[in-house]
Amino acid sequence: MCLICQRIELIKKGENPYFVKELETGYLVVGDHQYFAGYSLFLAKEHVTELHYLEKKTRLRFLEEMSLVQEAVAKAFAAEKMNIELLGNGDAHLHWHLFPRRAGDMNGHGLNGRGPVWWVPFEEMTAEPYQAKTDEIKRLVECLSSELDKVLEIKE
Repeated sequence: MCLICQRIELIKKGENPYFVKELETGYLVVGDHQYFAGYSLFLAKEHVTELHYLEKKTRLRFLEEMSLVQEAVAKAFAAEKMNIELLGNGDAHLHWHLFPRRAGDMNGHGLNGRGPVWWVPFEEMTAEPYQAKTDEIKRLVECLSSELDKVLEIKE
């Protein structure tokens, strides 16, 4: 079983503290590291490796829900810009990385402190000081859940 499927199983058992909300096509979770404050992920319910493997109706709904999720992340965490990526090279299961961005958040990486999130070395981004602690996880989940409820109420 892939790592993302394992995390989804924990959600289903009520044992994933990062879980924010279930949508029709996926699960919203906050990231276990918070180098970029508010980093979240949207995990596809279906275990597929590429968007084009989803049935058209599901694919369009997944993309629509991702856009609603990114809006909620942006609002919940006061993003000046959002970086959104669907990679799957490490975990071959559709999942979006949602990074709220703010001026100066590269901590000396990039050009003039600006650039894509992946210019921060992975080991630094996931280092112990940036691992989300229990109280922080609860705060992030509550904040994002509340904002997503507002976005869904307005948009749907």
